[in-house]
Amino acid sequence: MNFGIGILAGALGALVGLGGGVVMIPMLTGWLGFSQHRAQGTSLLALMFTGLAGAAAYGANRSVDWTAAVLLALPALLTAWVGARSCNRLPERSLRRLFSAFLIAISALMLLKPFLHPVTGAVSVGFKAGVLAATGLITGFLSGLLGIGGGAVMIAAMVLILGYGQHPAQGSALVAMVPVAAVGAWCYRGFGRADAGVLKGLVPGILLGAAGGAQLAHLFPDAGLRIVFVAVLAGTGLHGLRAKAGESSCQASGGRPE
Repeated sequence: MNFGIGILAGALGALVGLGGGVVMIPMLTGWLGFSQHRAQGTSLLALMFTGLAGAAAYGANRSVDWTAAVLLALPALLTAWVGARSCNRLPERSLRRLFSAFLIAISALMLLKPFLHPVTGAVSVGFKAGVLAATGLITGFLSGLLGIGGGAVMIAAMVLILGYGQHPAQGSALVAMVPVAAVGAWCYRGFGRADAGVLKGLVPGILLGAAGGAQLAHLFPDAGLRIVFVAVLAGTGLHGLRAKAGESSCQASGGRPE
């Protein structure tokens, strides 16, 4: 079961540049019975491997802006632990609904891409760096809070504001999420909210799925890949809003896995 989850999460995560957390978390809660908190911490552990495998494949296809990845990652490292500590105070149901609403909101924004006009051509390099740094700060917090790599926010900002193509935006996001996921995972482990034991099954599947998903992404045209991205986010978000969750929080359970 863990190997199968790893393949699906790795393939879809690399295909749409999200690292797999948005699909891994619902599978861990629905198939393995993890709490939302425990699933998020475990997802961050696994996302380090998804990001590495996906980034290597996107890099081989010259679909990574390495400067942008650094500008996204460094600020995110500063806020990831804040988000993880905030997660520790939220009840299960609130956290799951917030996670689902976040995915639906990002997918709706991405649907507006054809009607928006990026500002890249009229701005300075400094403005571009500022947008990436601000995105990184927001992404780090959301990554720690929701247990995701933050690719959804990074990709949306790069595509909608800075005019990046879908492929380089996804590749750059996968690179940036590796250190961010590491910081978030370290925080969740401190709260006892990450299960490293399942990685033995997850990681081989993740590496295999991510390598294939990243290669598959380059067979899609930019618009087609964006549609897949939106479909994965919206479908996962709607599923999460329908699901039921308990009211327990990490703080209430003393930081122990349920």
